[in-house]
Amino acid sequence: MRDVFNFSAGPSMLPEKVLKEVQKNLLNYNGSGMSVTEMSHRSKYYEEINAEAESLLRELMNIPSNYKVIFVQGGASLQFEAVPLNLLRKGRADYIVTGNFAKKAYSEAKKFGDIVTAASSEDKCFTYIPKIRKGDFRKDIDYVHLTTNNTIFGTHFTKLPDTGDVPIVADMSSNILGEAYDVSEFGMIYAGAQKNIAPAGVTVVIVRDDLADRALPSCPTMLKWQTQIAEKSLYNTPPCFAVYVAMLVFRNLKEMGGVSAMEKINKRKAKMLYNFIDNSSFYKNFIEKKDRSIMNIPFVTPNPELDEKFVKEASKAGLLTLKGHRLAGGMRASIYNAMPVKGVQKLIEFMQKFELANK
Repeated sequence: MRDVFNFSAGPSMLPEKVLKEVQKNLLNYNGSGMSVTEMSHRSKYYEEINAEAESLLRELMNIPSNYKVIFVQGGASLQFEAVPLNLLRKGRADYIVTGNFAKKAYSEAKKFGDIVTAASSEDKCFTYIPKIRKGDFRKDIDYVHLTTNNTIFGTHFTKLPDTGDVPIVADMSSNILGEAYDVSEFGMIYAGAQKNIAPAGVTVVIVRDDLADRALPSCPTMLKWQTQIAEKSLYNTPPCFAVYVAMLVFRNLKEMGGVSAMEKINKRKAKMLYNFIDNSSFYKNFIEKKDRSIMNIPFVTPNPELDEKFVKEASKAGLLTLKGHRLAGGMRASIYNAMPVKGVQKLIEFMQKFELANK
């Protein structure tokens, strides 16, 4: 057993059971005599991995049959450009800006069409989710884009906005498989793997059939979703090792009871930490309570000097990567699926000791 807990926002912890399985088969996967890191993506071994990964993800998220699932490269950030290039038939889309990555997605999309901000929480440093009504969206738009969980500042959507017949496109990078969603409420979902799924390198794309093949003529071949759909994510050499680890993570999550079971555990972990912070006169969390993320929990001590001391001493105590993002400061505990309840308990115990020693 590892004696440290990694609270990194990404790349993040992976389940220890999965890492041991990777270690066991690293030199000889499934009797092939090869590592997954060196086998051809055209081999039967990898094709089986690829197919099982898709099948398990479909099962875990209850993805309807009229949605395509592909594994691509470039991270969620590449989808900031792929989304408008694949969907802007009318040339217009509305974006909800609730954090740094949502803002980046908006900025990239502006290069390709008439893109506006339908709602934003930047006026209060992204500490809340803005109230959005159906009438806040323009008519005759191709899609509405939102980010379900704000990794840096620690907010999330508890309810999707009513967009009528307009498809919702969601960056779900930091809470996919950590909270249950009805996929049929979205036109397209994308998520970088390095938070709840696998090592960095693979990005999940889930897209409804009617939206899958309407890319602009100027869309590069490698950014067209249909390119990978037609070849079952094997158009070019995929990030084989990352997809393999994702498959193992999906297996593990299924054994644990699936996404709904994981969501209950995640809510329990978050409640423990928020309750401690809220009952402390030493620590503060500035997010509106109704909008608080259950994946990323930022907090501060009374001053930046103590924040820095906290991070250093926490690291020595085996509580790693708690420094907050440079845009938010303070600390941030990312408690994705692989973070056990024990890790949150250890963090709270350290926070108690640190508070007593530094009041």
